[in-house]
Amino acid sequence: MDQHVINFVIRVTNEALLMVIVVCGPPIILSMIVGLIISLFQAVTQIQEATLTFVPKMIIIFASLAAFGPWLGAALLKFTQMCFETFPNVVY
Repeated sequence: MDQHVINFVIRVTNEALLMVIVVCGPPIILSMIVGLIISLFQAVTQIQEATLTFVPKMIIIFASLAAFGPWLGAALLKFTQMCFETFPNVVY
């Protein structure tokens, strides 16, 4: 393979991995914070209900996706456009 192709594949792979972290980060971090708060509440009140954490986490994940959706969608669109615009230069 040509060195130009190898550099393109490495660059796209690096940017794709970074994009996964950026897109998945906000919902995961917020759900971890909510899970920690609910776990502390369960420890203090000695309520040992396993399903108690599920509903608040789902609500916070959907709310964060609704709040960050336009920004995340724009980042994904920018990455997709970069892939489609630079791919023909690699193929020749």
